[in-house]
Parts: sequence; structure tokens; C-alpha cells
Amino acid sequence: MRKFLDLGKKAVFLHLLAGCTNPKTTPSQNAEEIRPSSFNDFSLRELAQKKVHHGQERFLNPFSTKEHGNMLRVLRWKLFSENKFKAHYDEERVIPVSIDWEPIRDHGSLSVTFVKHASVMIKDQDRYILLDPVFSQIFRFIKDFTPLEFDIEKIPRPDHVLISHGHYDHLDTDSLASLQGDTHVVSPLGYDDVFADVKMSNRTQLDWFSTFEDGRREITLLPCDHWTMRNPIEGPNTSLWGSYVLKTASGPTIYLSADTAYFERFREIGEEYSIDLAIINLGAYEPRWFMAGSHINPRETVRAFKELGAARLMIVHWGTFRLGDEPVHFPPRDIKREMEKEGLAHQLIHLNHGETLFM
Repeated sequence: MRKFLDLGKKAVFLHLLAGCTNPKTTPSQNAEEIRPSSFNDFSLRELAQKKVHHGQERFLNPFSTKEHGNMLRVLRWKLFSENKFKAHYDEERVIPVSIDWEPIRDHGSLSVTFVKHASVMIKDQDRYILLDPVFSQIFRFIKDFTPLEFDIEKIPRPDHVLISHGHYDHLDTDSLASLQGDTHVVSPLGYDDVFADVKMSNRTQLDWFSTFEDGRREITLLPCDHWTMRNPIEGPNTSLWGSYVLKTASGPTIYLSADTAYFERFREIGEEYSIDLAIINLGAYEPRWFMAGSHINPRETVRAFKELGAARLMIVHWGTFRLGDEPVHFPPRDIKREMEKEGLAHQLIHLNHGETLFM
């Protein structure tokens, strides 16, 4: 009985963060004005300016013909779908994460630290920017393979916290509550109740292609092919989601994909921004019939990287939680293989959890 209940809890959790896609059957009123088949007539900026992603009560994904939030698909995946990766699960290892913050503090230019899961700390001269902080286990029944073995109070205080969307492995209230209450948060539109709960009111909400500037750097929210949900009763997409591009004071431009499926607009992003480092979320991509509508896979990641025209590629969203069928250690192996096939291995940056790229 306990195993069954745990499976049920896990299904609900995965229902909130994973694929859960079905073809749309009832389009929103706004979507009727411009159907997805005609979205190619507009540039990415024009789509954002026309606010085709704004519905009457929830946000819309103009890059997908799928809708999210189908529990039956989760149950089909977890109970009846063949898992071809199970034989590799005994290869997974718990690897505690330690970070020496002193060299990062002493570095006067730009650095990128892979903390865990999709959490990245960027130091840009004298400012710290933290993306999607998750410092601990998010649910008892989801194993944490990269527990932090240092006191989180030793983490440099972030000047800006970037939130990409509301899925629980990206917007974690316990991790946010560990930060100082006046920490500045940049997020997509919405999430008022979440930040009210953790008493964080110093916020900047961005729509797609809106920019926050602090005088020396620019943080822009970009469209991506994803979705969000925190409450299955409330349903999906009552708040917005997105990727970020960071124009640093140090000079380089960093693209932060956050969670996204592959979509045919990466080239436009690359044409608009000269990207020095693309940090792409790669994990929870198997099985494809379930995950393709939400998460990019290794082959698609290489395609997106090429279309972005970025100088270098780094992946996160792997190694901490097994949220798809693939083992937690597979994404670095798989992306290395795909980059080698395209002759791009020299542009791949591999960081383990806790490691830092000094730029």
C-alpha cells in the first residue's frame, strides 16, 4: 500500500513538472485569432509584441499544438510504458557537492558555477546572479543524487535571483526561504502567491522580450517552448515561463535556456544576440513520446546550439534528480557523443556539480 501511495505522489509531482501532453482540443479565445499554423508569419519579437501568448485567464504556448496536465499520460508512462534504461540504474551514484567559494569571490571578472540540478551561480564582476535555486531534496520520493555537503549560508548572497518557471524543481520555496527576504527576484509574469508565501516582495516581473537593467548588465526574458503548473486543480499556465539572455558587465553574453522543448526559433535568438555561452537544460528527455513536448534531447540540443550560433555550450538539469527514464549520469555522455558527431566537441564545456568556469 505504501509503495502504491508513493507511486501516486510521484505521479502527481511528475504531473506538475514533466510532459503530460495531449493535442489541444479546445483552443482559447485568443488563440482563435492567430492559429499556431500561422505563427510562422511573425518573428519571435512580433509574437511577443502581439501578446499571442496572453490568454484570458492563462498564458498560451504559441509554439506547440499540445496542452499539458493529463494525469492519464503520467500513469501510462509510469505503469505501462517500457523503460529501456532500468538496467543502468545501478550505475547511478550519489555524489555530494562541495564548492570552494573563495576563488570565485576573488575572481574579478565573470564566472559560472554549476551548483546542482538547474541551479547556476553567475558572478559578473561584483554581482552574483543565481538561476532557479534548488539546494536540497524537493520531495521525499525523488532521490537527490547531488546533496550539498556545505552550509548554504556560505553561498554568496545573490544580487539577483532568476526564476524561469514554476515547476517544483525550479521554483523551490524552501530554497528561496533560505535567502534574505529583500533579495531581488526576476521572474516571468505571475507567481504572486508563491513569493508572498516566502515574503519576497523585491521583485521584477518580465514578459517575453522585457528587460531588467541594473545599470551595468541586462537580463531579458525570452520565449521558449515549455509550460508551467504548481497546482493541478488550478491547472497549467496561470503564470508565464521563459528563457533568459544575460548581457554581462564583463562583456560576454550568456543564454540560459531553462526548460524547453526544441522549437524552430533558436536561430532568431542567435541572430539577435551574439551568444558567448549557451547553458541548455538537458535532462528528463526520455521517453520521447512523453517528454518531447517539454524537454529537449541531446540531438536537438546540438541542433539548437548550432542555430543559436553560440561560441560554447554547457548543459545543466542533469545528475541531481531522475525525472525522466534516462539515468542521471547519461546526459553528459549523450551530449558529448552528439557534439563529436558534428565535429563540435571542442566547443563543449563540461562542468560537474560544484565546478566553476572562469571566463
